[in-house]
Amino acid sequence: MGRGRVQLKRIENKINRQVTFSKRRSGLLKKANEISVLCDAEVALIIFSTKGKLFEYSSDPCMERVIERYERYSYAERQLVGDDQAPNENWVIEHAKLKARMEVLQRNQRNFKGEELDSLSIKELQNLEQQLDSAIKRIRSRKSFWVFTCRTKSCMNLFQSFRKRIRHCRNITICSPRRLRKKRRRWPNRSKGGFIITRI
Repeated sequence: MGRGRVQLKRIENKINRQVTFSKRRSGLLKKANEISVLCDAEVALIIFSTKGKLFEYSSDPCMERVIERYERYSYAERQLVGDDQAPNENWVIEHAKLKARMEVLQRNQRNFKGEELDSLSIKELQNLEQQLDSAIKRIRSRKSFWVFTCRTKSCMNLFQSFRKRIRHCRNITICSPRRLRKKRRRWPNRSKGGFIITRI
């Protein structure tokens, strides 16, 4: 005789329920990865435990892109079928979507800070590492640009200051022969008293 069908109902024992959740969750994540790889399908899986802990899998490195695609598709479907729901029901659905999306974003923000990393898989940790590396590269590139810009501006200001000083010194020290001859005619040589102008 074959095994009878197991009746699906809530597991009353808390420890058994937690163990079953952990096993089923791992199996579900594994199946999601398999269908993504074998069938080249775009898969997104979101699981919340009874304590509110989030577990997720996404074939795309960015879960938000999959969620946005789903929202666009759902909106297009509603437009085609027609909106037969009451306005209040629409607001409830939109609120639930925004709340779920906000929770995902908050979780990602905590992951970027190095928090709540125990629940992440190896692939999720690799994706997080790649995103952090890309962000660091962009920050360093922007920093180098501003440092170079500030140094260039400082050097230009210093160069302009030197040029002004050089012009000022030239105006003081350089005197043309024509101006010297005019000065000699204006103040002739005097051997006694007055000024003595030495010929150059």
